[in-house]
Amino acid sequence: MPRPASPLFLARASYRRRRLRDAARLLPIVGLLLWLLPILWMPGGKINLTAADIIYFFTIWLALIVVASAFARGLRVGDRGEEEED
Repeated sequence: MPRPASPLFLARASYRRRRLRDAARLLPIVGLLLWLLPILWMPGGKINLTAADIIYFFTIWLALIVVASAFARGLRVGDRGEEEED
C-alpha cells in the first residue's frame, strides 16, 4: 500500500478541540481514582472518615465541577468558531 505523499495536516483548532473532548471523557475516571485514593491510604482497609477526608472529597468534587465547566466552555467556543468557518 503506498504511503501518502504529503503529511497528514490537522487544523490546530480542530486538533485541540478533539484533545479537549478526550480529556472531558477521561474526567470521570480521574475523579473516581482521586476519590478512591484515600481508601488506599487507610491501613487494613478500615474505613474511618475524618473531617479532613470529608474536606478532601468535597474539594475533589468542586475541582471536578470547575474543570468540567472549563472543558464545556472550551468546547462551546470551539463549536462557534466552526460555524463561522462554514
